[in-house]
Parts: sequence; structure tokens; C-alpha cells
Amino acid sequence: MSNHVFVTGTDTEVGKTRISVALIKLLQQKGLTVAAMKPVASGCEWHGKVLKNNDALLLSQQADCQLPYSCINPYAFAPAIAPHLAAEQNGENISLELIESRFSALQSQADAVVVEGAGGWLVPLNEHDTIADLAVRLQLPVVLVVAIKLGCINHALLTAKAITASGLSLKGWVANDFLRDEQASAVIAALKQRIAAPCLGIVPTLDDAEDASRYLTL
Repeated sequence: MSNHVFVTGTDTEVGKTRISVALIKLLQQKGLTVAAMKPVASGCEWHGKVLKNNDALLLSQQADCQLPYSCINPYAFAPAIAPHLAAEQNGENISLELIESRFSALQSQADAVVVEGAGGWLVPLNEHDTIADLAVRLQLPVVLVVAIKLGCINHALLTAKAITASGLSLKGWVANDFLRDEQASAVIAALKQRIAAPCLGIVPTLDDAEDASRYLTL
């Protein structure tokens, strides 16, 4: 199986970046040279004359390949709104062709590339394409990040089903425990019973600086 991986989530703010950084570390521990990519990001801030996204910077800091920021995060938008709306406000159209070309550049420099999506699986990127279409275009196995909280069983099962229906491989899923109570174990057990792909790890609530890789397998 490809060492490259596409990380998606059941929603926004579910811990995709923390898990993506952890996956980079696990791949590095296998002796692989790893690049990172955040193709589309909103809620970016100005660093000098360049809009940059904090999640993309965290991925880049962990990665081995230090390439131009525009290769790691081709589409960066200031408004913290859905990517296609941010692009419209900026007078841009998000192109899967451009993202694919930047991914190919990263792929040529590394043994593995970890690509982090934006929001959930069906977040629109333009009038026609979604995050799912991007993952299909790149033909990457998918890791699903599930925030363990009220409503997550439905979100996780729907997303897992949609990933499988797209023809891509669901490499596994990660439980990010937001409940922090006795109900979390029951929710995770229900998901393990119903998602055919393996659970790659259960990550407790961590401080910002804490490393999630020790809770995962790959």
C-alpha cells in the first residue's frame, strides 16, 4: 500500500492537524522521508506579505522536506469560512489540477506525503468539486479522524461509507476523545463494531504541545 495518506475528518475542529502531525512522525520512525500538504486552508493570517495557515505551518515544521509554502498550501484564504466561499470572496477558483501538480512536486521529493483536507469529506472546493473529489484525484488511502462526542456515530458511519463508495481505501480511523467520560468507551466500541477499517488509535484530550503519535499505530 502507498505510504502517502489523505487525512479527513467527520467535521471541522476534530483534530485533523494533530493526527496528521502524528502520522508524519510515525512514518519518519519507519525511516521514511515525509512531506506534508494542506492544499486548501481558510482562516489564514499574514506573515509579511504572504497569507499562511497555522495548521499548514505545523505540518511543515514536522515534515522533512522544506519546500516553498505555496507548494505546501496552494490556496490560503483569510476569511475563516468554507473554502469555496473564501475563494469566491477572493475572486479565485480552486483548481484540482493545480493542487495535483503541487502534490506531484512533493511526491518527487519524499517517500511519503501526508495530505490534510479541510473540514469534512464533502466540503465544497468550487462549484463542482469537493474534498472527496480531491482525494480521488490524488488516489490516496484515507485516514478518518473522528471526534468522540455526541452525534459522532452517525457522522463517522456516514463518512466511512462515503469514503468507501468513492472507491478509495479507508486505511483506518482515529478516535479523538472529546467526551472524557465513561460514555467514550461505549461510543468507540460501537464504531469499532461498525467500521470495517481498523481503529489506528484512541487519543485522549492533550495539551497543545503534547505528542499524539504514541497513541497511534500505522
